[in-house]
Amino acid sequence: MSHPETFLLAGVMGWPVMHSRSPKLHSYWFERYGLAGAYLPLAIQPDGLERALRALGPLGFAGCNLTIPHKEQALRIVDHADDRARRIGAISCVTVNKDGTLTGTNNDWYGFLENLLEAQPSWRADAGPAVVMGAGGGSRAVVDALIHAGAKEIRLINRTHERAVTLARDLGGPVTCVPWAERHAALDGAALLVNTTSQGMVGNPPLDLTLDALPRSAIVYDIIYIPGQTPLLAAAHARGNATLNGLGMLLHQGRPAWKSWFGLDVEVTRELRALIEATI
Repeated sequence: MSHPETFLLAGVMGWPVMHSRSPKLHSYWFERYGLAGAYLPLAIQPDGLERALRALGPLGFAGCNLTIPHKEQALRIVDHADDRARRIGAISCVTVNKDGTLTGTNNDWYGFLENLLEAQPSWRADAGPAVVMGAGGGSRAVVDALIHAGAKEIRLINRTHERAVTLARDLGGPVTCVPWAERHAALDGAALLVNTTSQGMVGNPPLDLTLDALPRSAIVYDIIYIPGQTPLLAAAHARGNATLNGLGMLLHQGRPAWKSWFGLDVEVTRELRALIEATI
């Protein structure tokens, strides 16, 4: 779809937000598809989120992405939220409708699966148990994605067990909550291990998890992408497991956003991935 007489606007709201690679990602697509537009980092404090979202339409924005700490609060602000966003309990993308109302959705699940399938095209959700570390917003998107991809067994592990129980209750499906003390043994027989916690991110300690029980045939997926190789991924790679980080999840979740905002199907190219990798 062409927009020859329109300057297209979108952005990302967060607090803080200047660390986000999203502006560089979306600027690449504006250039690649020959569109006049801009994608802006919008530093919005939590108490100003509703005012900021309501200003999108009057300012000419097609919509925005949301990052920490706004994803859950936005669910209570938008006029419409799709079933997936309500099930996950968080919004990652807001679209301004023609009548000025706001629709929210969650594209993190999509980015998670597309990144996994790009790296491991033969992966099947029903190939064996999936172990998911963490029970925050990222975990909710990952568990929802695995359920709807056909996973038969999901072992959910969180330091605060009650939070894992709440997630399992909200999402349903074949989710078993494993106590934190049993986390190492829970890797036995797993086909996929996913870290959704911030452990291993720059400035944080590594994830406290021993991989001895994990089959070497299992895929290890850390949704962190800064650094590109977390201590978990380094340990998994050293023992022969296939690994991937969360950069592709970031890249692919932008695709349905562009479809919603601008009616355009965009691609995640090698050039784009290299461009963002160079900033990490």
